[in-house]
Amino acid sequence: MNDQEYMQLALEQAKIAYDKDEVPVGAIIVYKDKVIASAYNSNFTEHNPIVHAEIKAIEQACQFLKTSDLSQTKLYVTLEPCMMCHGAIINARIKDVYFGTFDLKKGSILSNQHIKDDKRINWHYGILEEECKAIIQSYFIQKRGK
Repeated sequence: MNDQEYMQLALEQAKIAYDKDEVPVGAIIVYKDKVIASAYNSNFTEHNPIVHAEIKAIEQACQFLKTSDLSQTKLYVTLEPCMMCHGAIINARIKDVYFGTFDLKKGSILSNQHIKDDKRINWHYGILEEECKAIIQSYFIQKRGK
């Protein structure tokens, strides 16, 4: 599979979140060309502000690999990670992170905190950007319209 196909899988997770009236963010983690974790935001359902897609996917991957060292994995997420998720990515030692679109309010990589110069992580962005942006925009247009 290529990066677009992996991001498409993350986008499918975001669509599940959308259908559950959650902020539509999806994430997958790949190890040796195999998807070992997939997750979506569930903050509202679980009444918990830290159950972001990235956090849930990292937890799943750690359980699957039976280690907290995810340095041999790649993370694909539809939205630029926030500061909390960025910290989890660093602690999990994930070296390659791919995100679809920017989060101009809470994104920690390029949008706000500008910590892209952190040499521990290779940031790749703009993968399926329009599709990732569209689901987020649609969700918030729907929420504001209610």
